[in-house]
Amino acid sequence: MTFHSMWAELLPIGRSSASGGYRRYAWTAADADCRAWFREQAEARGLTYEVDRNGNQWAWLGDPTAGDAVVTGSHLDSVPDGGAFDGPLGVVSSFAALDELRARRAEFAKPLALVNFGDEEGARFGLACVGSRLTAGRLTVEQAHRLTDGDGVTLPQAMEAAGHDPDAIGPDPERLSRIGAFVELHVEQGRALDLSGDRVGVASAIWPHGRWRFDFRGEANHAGTTRLEDRRDPMLPYAETVLAARREARLAGAVATFGKISVEPNGVNAIPSLVRGWLDSRAADQATLDTVVGGVERAARDHAAAHGIDLDVVRESFTPVVEFDHALRDELARILGKGDDARLTVPVLGTGAGHDAGILSDRIPTAMLFVRNPTGVSHSPAEFAAEDDCVAGVHALADVLEGLACR
Repeated sequence: MTFHSMWAELLPIGRSSASGGYRRYAWTAADADCRAWFREQAEARGLTYEVDRNGNQWAWLGDPTAGDAVVTGSHLDSVPDGGAFDGPLGVVSSFAALDELRARRAEFAKPLALVNFGDEEGARFGLACVGSRLTAGRLTVEQAHRLTDGDGVTLPQAMEAAGHDPDAIGPDPERLSRIGAFVELHVEQGRALDLSGDRVGVASAIWPHGRWRFDFRGEANHAGTTRLEDRRDPMLPYAETVLAARREARLAGAVATFGKISVEPNGVNAIPSLVRGWLDSRAADQATLDTVVGGVERAARDHAAAHGIDLDVVRESFTPVVEFDHALRDELARILGKGDDARLTVPVLGTGAGHDAGILSDRIPTAMLFVRNPTGVSHSPAEFAAEDDCVAGVHALADVLEGLACR
């Protein structure tokens, strides 16, 4: 199959007719359809298909137990009403790159695997990269079993309903020991390549980033009969904190976003008793991130105190800066024909987005390729990459895999 035909086949799965975006959440019907598509692609190519203990899908060319395998892939799940490219581009490109290598009659010296990591976006259970975190031992079984979606369904319940054994999940060091390199292709989540005029770039590092929950607790009351002076309205310090986050991020050259909110009792004619907001913040280095988040929390506490509101701040997740393996990164540059002296002459991009490659980076050598995104928009139905740029990404990935895995 061509890149175009595979892309067209995957495109309708999990797409909302209302928003035009995707709702491919972990262990749902849409996720099952994506997983079925992956298995069909693997079996159509005569690859050895398997699902690991954490629900990640693998398609192997060569002996999975031989060791020093070269692995590529990404994920197929989405954020709420997300775009078509984030994740799926890397998976489709991995199959297309294998097809190209076979057309070149490449001779493989190492096992090659294509992977679809489960629940990368964290849209359903609130934690990103669950599949790769479990595999790398960066999420404990106990923590995973406590994950719950908005309807009160736990991760084990969801996995079991989808036909996977939740009691089997956990670290998988034996599998990781068989991997010599992991290369993830991804659409760029920004406009650096568009501005430089390049179709493909190499990742340098993932910014440190995390999620913090701010719970503003006040007092519910009648919206029409309670004097303004008598109110303990948690919405007010929350709103002021949102503005503070924008200010702190701008001053530091970072990003900070309150993108999710929960309100109780959530009535039009009721003053809230609880406003819960989630902060996502990212920066180029740890010191800057600490400055931003510390500034936001101080502002939140000041505003809460001014309105007689109680405040709890909980860090729900955190990922430190990820420097991709320098030797592997330089090898990618050499393979792509941009220089012979280990000095990177392909565009080198840092990113504020988390990826499975980042989660695995302290366990195995990892690297990333980015494909140009002319709008810079991501996590939105407007996310886009031109087909010729996607095909250029496939060619680059094929070159990399040939250089790493073939004679």
